[in-house]
Amino acid sequence: MGSFHPESPSRLTAISDHLIAQGIDAYFSHFDAPLATLEELRRVHPVGYLEKLKRSAPENGIVHLDPDTAMNPYTWQAALRSAGAGIMAVDMVMKREVANAFCAIRPPGHHAERETALGFCFINNVAVAARHALEHHGLSRVAIVDFDVHHGNGTEDIFKDDPRVLMVSMFQHPFFPYSGADCTAENMCNVPLPAGTSGEEFRMVVSDIWLPRLREFQPEMVFISAGFDAHYEDDMGSMKLVESDYAYVTREIKRYADQACQGRIVSMLEGGYVLSSLARSVAAHLRVLADL
Repeated sequence: MGSFHPESPSRLTAISDHLIAQGIDAYFSHFDAPLATLEELRRVHPVGYLEKLKRSAPENGIVHLDPDTAMNPYTWQAALRSAGAGIMAVDMVMKREVANAFCAIRPPGHHAERETALGFCFINNVAVAARHALEHHGLSRVAIVDFDVHHGNGTEDIFKDDPRVLMVSMFQHPFFPYSGADCTAENMCNVPLPAGTSGEEFRMVVSDIWLPRLREFQPEMVFISAGFDAHYEDDMGSMKLVESDYAYVTREIKRYADQACQGRIVSMLEGGYVLSSLARSVAAHLRVLADL
């Protein structure tokens, strides 16, 4: 999106380099994601929006859709591949080819609404993956856990009042995108938190609010919108989480999934913009998912 934009290619490089430096990269199976098809995307986004988005990609240079969200000649293909990663992950988990999956992808997706690109996001990757699980694999109920520092307004826009989907989330409030705190949809369990929220307070949200709702809903697969910008080093937000907090929430989600839905978890990268804290937090997340 430009040489000084925080949503940069170096995010994925930092993650990959850190996993290698920590000696854990070899424990994972690596896959190149396919491009999502129009049919798969239409489960979430109207065709008119998708066609307009494709046309918006410039032949050269950068075009801004809003002050924060820009496209270059490769953005459309990258967005298709990010969404395709979730499709592939769902298929592999459902076929038991892998126990669970983490999609190291960009651009992120949880701010993309049905017909609006926003907040660095173009296609709602986790929504595409969740709908694939429901409509292609025939699941009845799925849950989405979102711990990005920003509210997943796009995911809410797509799934509010859909009884097949439970979304549990926390986010700094008031803060971009200035939504979520007033949602009345029964399937949206949003927990707005003030700036300065500590890891201890976050863990109470997980144990006292999220897990009871998950047990009540009984999803057959759990998706994670894994944003790591609530880390205290990340200046995109003002919360105070650390790597051990991300390990904790991952452990609790994994423990629940192992007991309730055959361990089916697909985690998809959202935010996290300070490279060191992003890489360390992703590593903590992956260690738990992989039982390392």
